[in-house]
Amino acid sequence: MTDLSPFFAPKSIAVVGAGERATSSGGAVLRNLIRGGFKGRLIPVNPKGGEILGYTAFPSLTAIGPPVDLVVVVVRPDLIAGIVREAGETGNKNLLILPGGFMEAGPEGAARDAEVRRIAQEYGITLAGPNCAGIMHMAADYPVAPSFLRNFPPGGGIAAISQSGAILEEMIAAAHDRGIRLSSAVSVGNAMHLDVTDYLEHLGGDAETTGILLYIESVDDRDRFIRTARRVAETKPIVALIGGRTTAGGVAAANHTGAAAMSDAEADGFCEEAGLIRVKSLRRLLIAAKGFGYYPGGMGRRVLLLSNSGGPGVIATDRAVQEGLILPGLPPEMSEALTAEFPPEAAVANPLDLLADAREARFAAAFDNALPHAGSHFDAILMIHVVPFMVDAGPVIAVLAEKAKAAGIPVMHSMMGTLDHKEDWFEHMQRYGVPMFNDVEEMAECGGILALYPAVQARLQCSRMNALEEKILHVK
Repeated sequence: MTDLSPFFAPKSIAVVGAGERATSSGGAVLRNLIRGGFKGRLIPVNPKGGEILGYTAFPSLTAIGPPVDLVVVVVRPDLIAGIVREAGETGNKNLLILPGGFMEAGPEGAARDAEVRRIAQEYGITLAGPNCAGIMHMAADYPVAPSFLRNFPPGGGIAAISQSGAILEEMIAAAHDRGIRLSSAVSVGNAMHLDVTDYLEHLGGDAETTGILLYIESVDDRDRFIRTARRVAETKPIVALIGGRTTAGGVAAANHTGAAAMSDAEADGFCEEAGLIRVKSLRRLLIAAKGFGYYPGGMGRRVLLLSNSGGPGVIATDRAVQEGLILPGLPPEMSEALTAEFPPEAAVANPLDLLADAREARFAAAFDNALPHAGSHFDAILMIHVVPFMVDAGPVIAVLAEKAKAAGIPVMHSMMGTLDHKEDWFEHMQRYGVPMFNDVEEMAECGGILALYPAVQARLQCSRMNALEEKILHVK
């Protein structure tokens, strides 16, 4: 196993090609490291020397003196081989190369690729990239962001590993828009040395990472990947979007990464064998990211759907069933209590329709009567909240947030319609650990994806125990 701590938690970083201009790659990377709160030693390297953004600049790696933990390379492709050699001669062992111009760039790029590999092997250098957008690991105690992407992950337990920098940037943007607890973002690039499996292995062993997202188009060493993924997926969910599953998409993937993509059927088999939860769209990958960010252990299939509006309850029920969720009938004591307390027009069933004029007392009564059956009858509570003109939603949100905190099972909440204080309401609920959704069907989709993980986890653990027993019997 390659030690990737110099890439995720370096104590010193040299940026070769650093500059003042925010529109240059070297300027963007240096600014990101500063803006991201890097706490270690930061060294701009530029032939002009002087001072860059308040930091003393050195004209070369040689001028720095002792080697640094990580060298980030953002110079012209034709200069990179020389930088790699200088790094080797000065004892620098870990390089992150962002520019392209290698295997994806025709015969000239292939020759450059071979030269850089040869030099790296000569000096025992580990290379990340090239042709990548960098790495962001926004750990609460030691953030690091050697990347030119324009925003940082907001923080949390989810990590993303992507063979596309653009898709990674979209994941980060969506994390801010949707309240996704994303902390780490890795752009794999050409994977000259470090590939998807290396990053998966590292993040799988990272205590702060609770779930992993993958965007992949191909895997070179499938057996190694599968072994690693199965080991990680026993304790952390891995959700994968595999690009190139159609004939045309496969051609596009080959043009992108230069490797053979999988067919749809091959991708299904690959994910099942590796213990991956497969999704077939970026949208569903982001939905999964949101859910697992709050509930990394997933959830069971039995849900109580609680709504104050009939129509949204109907479409959410349809989607929940399509996703493989189960809506069990209400326990008799719960049904009797709510029938006595609610207006006769309310539907005391599952889904539970509280009616549009429901205020905090009615929501609280539904929640309180459901909680004694949490875990034994219901595995999760999915709530739908339409805000009519005659009801103040603020007190409802306040009550539900407090009760959800003590529920002991996953709780999700969706709000529909015109929401005057949407940002405040969403932020309040999510601060109490409740993922929020604009779309009731998306909430049901999230529940369905989360419900896949316990079965994957149990299957992997059972397989490992069976293999261990067979090994013991063989020794005997």
